[in-house]
Amino acid sequence: MSRIDEPVPGDPDSAAGAAGCWLHGVAREVDPATLAGGTGMDGGPLRAVPAAGLVAVVSTAPLAEYGEEALRRNLEDLAWLERAARTHHEVVAALSRTGAVVPTRLATVYRDERGVARLLAERRADLAATLDRLTGRTEWGVKGYVVPGLPARATAPVGAEGAGAAYLRRRRAELSCRDEGQRAAAQAAAAVHDALAGYAAAARRHAPQDRRLSGAPTAMVLNGAYLVDVAGLDGFTALVTALARRHAELRLELTGPWPAYSFAQDDPPRPALTVREPAW
Repeated sequence: MSRIDEPVPGDPDSAAGAAGCWLHGVAREVDPATLAGGTGMDGGPLRAVPAAGLVAVVSTAPLAEYGEEALRRNLEDLAWLERAARTHHEVVAALSRTGAVVPTRLATVYRDERGVARLLAERRADLAATLDRLTGRTEWGVKGYVVPGLPARATAPVGAEGAGAAYLRRRRAELSCRDEGQRAAAQAAAAVHDALAGYAAAARRHAPQDRRLSGAPTAMVLNGAYLVDVAGLDGFTALVTALARRHAELRLELTGPWPAYSFAQDDPPRPALTVREPAW
């Protein structure tokens, strides 16, 4: 889809107590019970903004915290970012449990509901096409982690070459074994992704997560997202199980279902850093 990346004009933080609209997502219709059971960015209720046959779900975003300058500061605060992302995700996840939803990027803030309604009118064709593509489907993640092999062992007696030389040879063998294991895991990851992509309606291969983020003891070599028909979910999970048995070099982890974050936009999602029109 095309983008509108120009910030909302003016200083959004200038008026004390002013509030904007945090846009969570767009659907064809929204269950009132979902709105009643959800919590917005300010801890208050969610609201529906209908226009052009679509419905946007928004919540109040006080500009003292969610305005342009405030967001620049807060997005550098990992604790704040985690709280904001969790609140946004909980709303999007609740919407996705009742039907297709186009989730917006984190920190998509409008000045008022009129701007949100204008978005629905201007982007109706693109949004409707995306909702059609997501209907009856959910996103599933498959992560693949390296399964380390046994380290190479020295075969020559220590006395034949000396302790130092034997140690260096063992280290070279261990490093070579590790490199070969990494290469084998990378090849297996590519094969797994190709097989899953062939089954899914759409697929994306994201960059592997760092161990500090994944929390896994070994390196991640596959971070795939797959848009799967709800009716075909059993077949997809069976395929993941079969691939895990076929590729002992990898430990596969299936996660989901998720809202279709990876498939709601033509480009991979990335946070907006300013109060702006959303970029789909």
